[in-house]
Amino acid sequence: MNRRKYIYPILIVIVTIVFYYAEDYLDGRRSFSDKTTEDINTAGFYYLPTSTTGVVVVHNHYSLSYSEKHEQAEWVAYELKKEHLSRNDFKRPFFVEDKKVKSSSADWRNYKKSGFDRGHLCPAGDRRFTYEAFEETFLTSNITPQNHEFNSGIWNDLEKKTRYWASRYDGVYVVTGGVLSDGLETIGYEHVSVPKYFYKVILDNSSKYPKMIAFLMPHKDTDGSLKKYVVSVDEIEKLTGIDFFKALDDSIEDKLEASSSGSGWKF
Repeated sequence: MNRRKYIYPILIVIVTIVFYYAEDYLDGRRSFSDKTTEDINTAGFYYLPTSTTGVVVVHNHYSLSYSEKHEQAEWVAYELKKEHLSRNDFKRPFFVEDKKVKSSSADWRNYKKSGFDRGHLCPAGDRRFTYEAFEETFLTSNITPQNHEFNSGIWNDLEKKTRYWASRYDGVYVVTGGVLSDGLETIGYEHVSVPKYFYKVILDNSSKYPKMIAFLMPHKDTDGSLKKYVVSVDEIEKLTGIDFFKALDDSIEDKLEASSSGSGWKF
């Protein structure tokens, strides 16, 4: 009889703990695509696109959708505010695996002697306002194999132009990544895919009349005006299966994503 006096309270505590962590686990597994537009805006994830993998990782200064099949992010998304722009010259940290990716992001050693750069998707240059933000860009979930001439050439030009627009338009939303598909070349023992194309989609939502611009670039040493690589967001969506800026009103989204003119963007 005395045993029962203690057993029942203990059982109640155990059951309570189980339900608490089960609920927490399910909440963590919930996809952003299950949230309403109001939920996304309230949570500060207004700019997140859909994930084709279901593996969305939220960091302090950017978010990503990880593709285990390709061992890299299918997209990295972040807001680049005018006040984020900084010339802080921090010491470059080491690349480390992203512990938030449950399957583990690719080891940086896959890139050794591969002939490819460890190309940032969210550039370190966009996150120089604190060392913590800068360091976060060196997680391997935020890198992709890039040809050096491409990485330091036309792609670098686009990253600089994005920072220029963030300054001019008082902040922009950015989504970027490689076009991931079957049959790509791979590097390293974990078979990290090497994209043939890279894209960047940028939204300026700072005024009454939002505007959007998208770039699709072949992964090779190339030059010429950035305007040459402007395409419609619709075209990138068809290539990737990703729905960008889905929280926008449908009528606005459809109009912006169909345009490939780059109208209104100061080059």
